[in-house]
Amino acid sequence: MRTVGVITVGRSDYGIYRPILKALQKSSDLELALFVTGAHTSLEFGRTLSEIEGDGIPITEIVEMSLSSDSPAAVSTSMGLGTIGFASAYARQQPDVLLVLGDRYEMHAAALAAVPFKIPIAHIHGGEVTAGAIDEAFRHAITKYSHWHFASNQEHADRIVQLGEAPWRVEVTGAPGLDNLHEMPLLSRDVLETRIGLPLAGGPLLVTYHPVTYQFESTAERFGELIAALEVHPGPIVLTKPNADTRSRVVIQMAEQFVAKHDNAVLVDNLGTEAYFSLMHHASAMVGNSSSGIIEAASFQLPVVNLGARQQGRGQSGNVINVTEERGLISRAIIQATSDSFRSSLAGLKNVYGDGHAAGRIVSRLSALEISESLIMKQFYDLPSAGTVRGAA
Repeated sequence: MRTVGVITVGRSDYGIYRPILKALQKSSDLELALFVTGAHTSLEFGRTLSEIEGDGIPITEIVEMSLSSDSPAAVSTSMGLGTIGFASAYARQQPDVLLVLGDRYEMHAAALAAVPFKIPIAHIHGGEVTAGAIDEAFRHAITKYSHWHFASNQEHADRIVQLGEAPWRVEVTGAPGLDNLHEMPLLSRDVLETRIGLPLAGGPLLVTYHPVTYQFESTAERFGELIAALEVHPGPIVLTKPNADTRSRVVIQMAEQFVAKHDNAVLVDNLGTEAYFSLMHHASAMVGNSSSGIIEAASFQLPVVNLGARQQGRGQSGNVINVTEERGLISRAIIQATSDSFRSSLAGLKNVYGDGHAAGRIVSRLSALEISESLIMKQFYDLPSAGTVRGAA
C-alpha cells in the first residue's frame, strides 16, 4: 500500500485539504500519513489540532516550529526549525509521496526538507500569483521542489510550465476547497449564532484580514483604515483572527480593541471549516484580503470587498470589488457589495476555480502515479525564446 504524506500548517490549508483527507481515508490502496505543524499547535491562533481530531483523522507527526513572535527574524528562524523538524520526521516516517499545498513559509520548510530524501512531491495550487505577499516566492519555490502539480485552472497550469515544469507533470483539477460545498452540510443561522455568540439577523459582514507581508511595516495603518470603515457599519460583524504572519499580533490587538467597544461585533479564534463556510453562506458580504474571498466565496454568490495588494494577480470571479485600504473607499464598496442590485447580479455566477470535484481527481492521480527515476529526476522544460531580454552578449 502506498503511503501519502500530507502536510498541514493551519486553518489556511486544512479546510482545503479536508475533502482529500476524507477520500484518502476511504481509499483501499492509499494510506494517509498526516504531518501537522505551524499554527495548528498555537493556542494564540486557535489551536486547530482540535478540528483535525474532531474529524477523526489520525495525526502521524507533529512538528513544532512556531515561535511566540511575528518579527521577520522569528519567521526566518521558524523556517529553519521547521526544516530541521521535518528532516527528523521523514527519517522516522518517510512517505512514498508527499502532498503539499499553497505558499506558506511553513509549507516551504516541509517541502525543502523532503528534497534530500528524494520523496516525490505533489503540489496543489501552484502557478498562482499573490503580488502583495512574500508567500508568492515560497509558492514558486515549492513548484520547483515538486514532481507533480495539481493546478486550480488552466492559467495557473500554464504558469507552472513557464517555471520550467514539463507539461506532462501538470494536471488541472480545480480547487479542492470547493469540494466542501458538495460534501459538508451547512449550519443554520440559529446554530451559528449560538456558536459565535452574536445575533446574525440581516446577514453579518465576515471580515478576514491578514498582514500584507511585503508591506508589513504599515500593517497598523492599513488595518486601521478597515477598522475606521467598520465603525459606521450598523449590522453584525464577525472578525476572524489572521494567519501567523509578520505583524499578525498587531491585527489581533486592534481587532480585540474594536470588538470591546462594539456590541455588534465579535472576534473568533478559529471557526473551523464547517462554521466558516456556513458563515459565508449566511453573510451579507465578505471584507478583507483572504484567498477564501477570491476562491471559495464565488461558489456562495457572496459579494467580496477585496482590500489592497495581498491577492493582486489572482484570477477573480464577478463577485469581487477591489479597493485600496482607504476608509472612504472601503465604506462605499461595502455599501455597493451589500446592495440588492449587486447581490442579484451574482445569480448563476461561475467560479473560475473549478467545479468542486477536485479531490477525486487528486486521489486518483496519487494512486496511479508511477514513482520512478524519470519522475524524480526533473529536466528543465524550456519555452521558445520571446526575445524580450536585452543584453550585450
